[in-house]
This record gives sequence, C-alpha cells and structure tokens, in this order.
Amino acid sequence: MIKRLFDCGVDVFRINMSHTSQSELRRLHDTIRTIEAEHARPIGILADLQGPKLRIADFETDSVTLREGQAFDLVSADMPGTQSQVTLPHPEIFAAAEPGHALLINDGKVRLRVKDRSGDLIRTVVEVGGELSARKGVNLPDTIPPLSAMTDKDRSDLETACDVGVDWVALSFVQRPEDVAEARKFSRGRVALMAKIEKPAALDQLQAILDLVDGVMVARGDLGVELPLEQVPGRQKQIIRAARRAGIPVVVATQMLESMIAAPVPTRAEVSDVATAVFEGADAIMLSAESAVGDYPDEAILMMDRIATQVEQDPYYTDIIHAPRMEPDATSADAISAAARTVAETLNLAAIVCYTGSGTTGMRASRERPSKPIIALTPIPSTGRRLAVVWGLHCVLTRDAQSLDDMVDRACRIAFQEGFAAAGQRIIVTAGVPLGTPGATNMLRIAFVGGDGAGAL
Repeated sequence: MIKRLFDCGVDVFRINMSHTSQSELRRLHDTIRTIEAEHARPIGILADLQGPKLRIADFETDSVTLREGQAFDLVSADMPGTQSQVTLPHPEIFAAAEPGHALLINDGKVRLRVKDRSGDLIRTVVEVGGELSARKGVNLPDTIPPLSAMTDKDRSDLETACDVGVDWVALSFVQRPEDVAEARKFSRGRVALMAKIEKPAALDQLQAILDLVDGVMVARGDLGVELPLEQVPGRQKQIIRAARRAGIPVVVATQMLESMIAAPVPTRAEVSDVATAVFEGADAIMLSAESAVGDYPDEAILMMDRIATQVEQDPYYTDIIHAPRMEPDATSADAISAAARTVAETLNLAAIVCYTGSGTTGMRASRERPSKPIIALTPIPSTGRRLAVVWGLHCVLTRDAQSLDDMVDRACRIAFQEGFAAAGQRIIVTAGVPLGTPGATNMLRIAFVGGDGAGAL
C-alpha cells in the first residue's frame, strides 16, 4: 500500500507517533527507504510527536449529561466523577486557569466557563452541555499552562526518530518560541523541525516561532476546536503568508477530504477547500485519516493530485498566488533566485535547475513560486528528502559538479532525462562558485539542451 500511495503522488509520509510504537516507526522507515531506492527519488518521512494530552478522569457511571447553566467543578483529588464534578489530573491547569477562561471538553462538544479557582478546585458553569464520559480531552483556548510541549514519550520518540534517520519531526502543543527551542536543543540539528500551529497562543507569537523552525503546519483540527470555526480560514491564510515570507515550507492539514474516509468521491465543498490551500501557495496538502484508516486511500491521493494540478493550470492561479508579493531578502541567494524566475518566465525557458547542498537554494527558488518547473540537484540524500515537502521542487540526487562545463551539462542531461526539457529548449541553472560551497549561490547560466540531452552555454 505504501508503494501504491507513492505511485499515486505522495512526496512525504507522515507517521503519527500517537498511534505508532518505536519499533513500528523503524519498520515503516525501512519500508519507505526501500521504495525510495527502487524509484531513485527522495521521499520525505515526517514523525508527528504526540505532545501533552490533557484529559479528565473517570466517572462513577458510564457517562453523565451536563445541562447548560449548571455548576460543574474540576478537582485535583483522585475520585470518581459525578454529575457535579470530575477529576482533572493536571495541576498545571489549576495553577494557570483564571475566571472567565473557557475549558473545552471532548473536542469542544462541552464548553465550561471558569467562575472561580482556588488551589485544587476550579468552579465552572456549563455554557454548552451534553454527554460526557471518561478520559475525554480538554482544550484550553484562553489558558497557557506551564507545560512543556514535549513529554517524556515525545523526547524518547524524537531520539528514536533522529537515530532512525527521519527527515522531519512535527511538534505538537507549540504555544511559544521556548517550546521550539527545547526541541531544537534536544535534536541537535539531526532533524528538521515543523511546528504545528494548533493553539491560539501560538498565533500571538507566530513570527517568533517561525524564526526558530524549519517548517510549519496549519493543524486545523485543534485550531478549529480552540478558535471559533469562522476564524480558521482567515488564520490559515495568515499562517501561509507568514511562512511564505519567512521562506519556510507550510503544510495545510486536517479534514481535507474527510468524506473519502468512507466514500470514493469527496464533496464539492471539500474540493474547494483543497483548492483554496493550493491557490494560497501552501507547500503541501496533507491527508491523515483519509489515507490512514480510510476505505479509499489511493483514490484520495489521486484526487488531491488532480485538484492541485487543475488549480495550477487555472488562468487566475498566477495572479492569486503572487498577490501577496514576497520581496527577496538582501542576499545574493535571494537575488539570484528572483532573477532566475524572471529570466525563466521572460524567455519561456523549460525549467529552473538549482544546485543545492543544504537545501537553502532550493527553498529560495521555491519561495518565488515560478511558473516554470524547478529541479533541485543535490549530492546529499537528507537534503533531497527534506526538500520533498517544499513547493514545486523535483529533487534529484547527483554528485557535485566538477567544473562549470560539467555543471551545465549535468543540469541539461537531468532536465532532459526527467522529462522537463526537450532537445532544443533552454533551461536556467543557478549554483554557487566555488562549486560545492554551501550557501554561496551567486551565479546563473542559460543553457541549451542538445539532441542527446547534453548542454551548451
């Protein structure tokens, strides 16, 4: 099935550590790497850490039904819950909750409002009632408890992910820059970090968080629980634009084609939702339940692919995607990338080919969102795998060029072999001189693709 999903168009496989053991992570990693070797194309692997799980405790009965307006207490003492109270085994919440704060239980189906807090007791009034049973999750849209975003399980899973060679790790429960800094210190540069934006507090410090991460995910599940639902589309746009300005990849996730868990075709509204993320310039669109426990996983991937392809052929696409203009930074790499896009589009070149060691040049080329294909050439497998999540990049592993002539010839041959350029067409090549110097993109060349794929200036 993993091979089928790759054939359908998957670039990155997400492994949810909430439901995956470390031994299973290793097995899945090895399976994906085997498929990668068979196809000679980098595949990204993202391990999604579970993060802290805040839950109420048990009840005396199977469930209770809370009524709007009734009093309901949260207590720290370990005792069976009743119609009027339940244990909340998280002392950090008792320390941080304030009168007026909301507490959402069971994905927001039950809403409580804090009236008073004292030591080991939080008194609330029920604003939205309903049935409540044991171990339901608690969301705190107004409260920032003094909790680390990483549990002991997360630290162990992160260490295993680094040892195995996973390319990306997604951080759950990020609320402040310090949460990312902790993971950065622990990972020691061995893996790229992606912050899941799922808390209102993270939105308040979005730029500071983006300054510390390698990528970001619009995690619309919890975000839609903790924010009024009508605010989520605007927040999605805010996060995508901020990530694009920062030049880091942004993933849009959750309920993208949810009806395809049980149906072979999506709803029209779901198709529009996916298309909107593509129009906004998201680097990646993510399926979770649809491809993990759904009945039509490969059909869901193919549908995502068709939607994205159709959007990018739309006559309005270019105007919409460039409406929030991303000005290049005052660096040679940004200037070269911006110039490459302008030259490629002005001269109607077949492709942009960029040599990249660390991946920075590839991401800068992608940030420009050119209308021409981008081929990222790298000698480093881990770089190609990390770039698999980045918008518009077709990554190819190849050894470093030995000279300028070799650089141009290799770029032309690969563009020809990969089907992006035909004989007689031209491509533009960007690289750094001296060759192989990380972060030194300072050169561009226009080259002709010869009859056998060979290149000439």
